[in-house]
Amino acid sequence: MKKILIIGDGEVAEHFINRVIDTYTSENIYYVVQTKPKKYKNVNPSRFKFYEFDPTSLYKLANLLKMEFAQAIVVMDNPMDVEHTIKNIRSIKKQLRIIVLNKWKLKNEDSNVVLINSKEILSSRLIDYLPNVPVIAQNVGIGEGEIMEVLVPFGSSFVYKHIGVIEQKEWRIVAIYRNRKLIMPNRRRMIQPNDLLVLVGDPAVLRSVYKAIKRELGQFPEPFGSNIYIYLDMDLLNHKKVEKFIDRAIFIHKKFGHTLIIKIVNPNDIDVIWKIKKYRAENIVIDINYDSVNLKVSFFNDIKTYHAGLVIVPNEMFEDYQTRTTLYQAHVPVLKIADKKLSSVKDAAVILGENRDLEKISSTIFDISEQMGLNIELYNYINEHQDAKEQVIEHYYNLSTIFSKSIKVIKEGENPIKKLKNKGDFIQILPFTKKLTNRKIYSFLSTDSERLYHKLDSKHQIFIPVQI
Repeated sequence: MKKILIIGDGEVAEHFINRVIDTYTSENIYYVVQTKPKKYKNVNPSRFKFYEFDPTSLYKLANLLKMEFAQAIVVMDNPMDVEHTIKNIRSIKKQLRIIVLNKWKLKNEDSNVVLINSKEILSSRLIDYLPNVPVIAQNVGIGEGEIMEVLVPFGSSFVYKHIGVIEQKEWRIVAIYRNRKLIMPNRRRMIQPNDLLVLVGDPAVLRSVYKAIKRELGQFPEPFGSNIYIYLDMDLLNHKKVEKFIDRAIFIHKKFGHTLIIKIVNPNDIDVIWKIKKYRAENIVIDINYDSVNLKVSFFNDIKTYHAGLVIVPNEMFEDYQTRTTLYQAHVPVLKIADKKLSSVKDAAVILGENRDLEKISSTIFDISEQMGLNIELYNYINEHQDAKEQVIEHYYNLSTIFSKSIKVIKEGENPIKKLKNKGDFIQILPFTKKLTNRKIYSFLSTDSERLYHKLDSKHQIFIPVQI
């Protein structure tokens, strides 16, 4: 058994000793030193030994310290008494770990003396009750935010998502509290409004997850970034269509707001450059790269520097294999603008695939359609993989209720790409996965609607990376 020394006086010490008495453990024996006698209920005499003397007296404390203690806890009302008590303990026990309630501004360089700041504890506990502030475990683990609990609001992008489709890199949902009951998470468990999630992971990652859980519609291109970035490679660009392309990109910019950056690389036509420069405005930045070396590195640096959350490219650039691969590696949404007006687009078309990726990007799809004023159409190609699709449809119906936005599910007996080819203006939204970086020649025999995205090249398309 471990011997624990408790030295205390005052009201806080009395409360602490009562809590220790109520805490069941057969592994510890407590030796309690008090300056004044106190009566405690339900004391187990085999676990608690009480002494009455002044611990600032080295002579009296020395007799007790002849025993081997695993730890000492000091809870006293007078700072001078605390310092003298620590000094007395340390004169006899050089390495004993001492836990001290610090109600003042005591300093101690001894690595075996732990000062517990009472004001910090009280303030952090009060902060736990503030809305829209993450609750962080203070006394579990290292107490730096690696354990967090988050209340899921009704309009959260996480509501009605299955846990299995939430990408959890460097963090995990380890528990769910619903109606004050513990529910253990599994892949098929669906998150409900007002669920209290307990998260464990890297503190910096958890802060981002917290923001994602609390995020509501109207924030896109967040959480990917805050600004919109047009990427124009003049070696791949159709110079005759550049003005119409930028006009359409600015239309998108006005829908989402934020700053618009127009980046030009491989500048080789002075007339086109002057046409682009005329778009410069207070919230439109023109950035021309006259150095054709390390364009890929420069692109990634721009995404970080400008905090780009949406990249806009013309159709002919997305067709380029190298450019498409680079865009995928940036892990931000990409809008590929076709040679059509955007102002007449009324629908966002989503083709249900055989995986659950569309559930992972559902909140982004709703956010985009809300800000652009688009109707959401889900095209359900009826085949043998219906179970997964039905779960995704259920998820979208649930989100449509939350966000008060109607959706339309269209059942198709044949690949809906054929029907969409003949449809009027719309934007197709689809997950941006690695298979979209494959060369087109490898997809001709495929039945995967995502790999066949190029069949709708004449339409506007938004590619959303599969991540939080």
